[in-house]
Amino acid sequence: MKNIFLSLTFVCLTGNLFAQQFIASGKIEFERKINLHKLYDYEGTWGDYIKKNAPQFITQYFDFIFKGNQSVYKPGRDVSDAKTAMWTNFPGNGNTVYNDYATDKFLSSKQVFEQLFLIQDTMPKLNWKITSDTRKIAGFLCRRAETIIMDSVFVVAFYTDEILATGGPESFNGLPGMILGIGIPRMHLTLFATKLELTEVKDTDIKIPAKGKKTNVADLKKTLQSSMKDWGTQASRNIWFLMI
Repeated sequence: MKNIFLSLTFVCLTGNLFAQQFIASGKIEFERKINLHKLYDYEGTWGDYIKKNAPQFITQYFDFIFKGNQSVYKPGRDVSDAKTAMWTNFPGNGNTVYNDYATDKFLSSKQVFEQLFLIQDTMPKLNWKITSDTRKIAGFLCRRAETIIMDSVFVVAFYTDEILATGGPESFNGLPGMILGIGIPRMHLTLFATKLELTEVKDTDIKIPAKGKKTNVADLKKTLQSSMKDWGTQASRNIWFLMI
């Protein structure tokens, strides 16, 4: 248990004694949900086909395993069936992200159609605006924050300071605690924690991705923009899902 609880702080408030725990390691499950019908709402004939033949929501699960200054976010349990499997082959569905918070570096493995990329770069610096709004996620009281990514994409996040890792799903980070919820209205995408498991995390549980064509964030973005220059509105949408 010494790896799970870094410290136990007692705070006296209005005569009562409260215990606040600070969690330093464990495994968080995230539910990644895309509203497919809304995403293709303006795609004409293709959008009509999606609404008639595809499920409204594509749901996948990812695990965020963390210990000390390291974490890895990777695909988790598979809940697809014969009816939904063909629709889960979506940009970003296999992203793996390793973070080293001591050095502010990350390594990410991303499948871009037939090509696997290994991205190594500095962790993105997001300009967060923290608000006073709160909500409970996976049993934790979380505070709301907002930011803009990729110049124009609005993001809502909810974080808790009871978990010491300052990361989150995908490459989101930089808040004073663990991000347990992400909502991106323009992408019709949500990433919310379902549970925290206070299991002992071994060093071998945090595997650093090593396969793929080596690149960095700027070069990957240029590659994607060049390869999708004739894709119209689908280009920006696919790049968003691959770059978050």
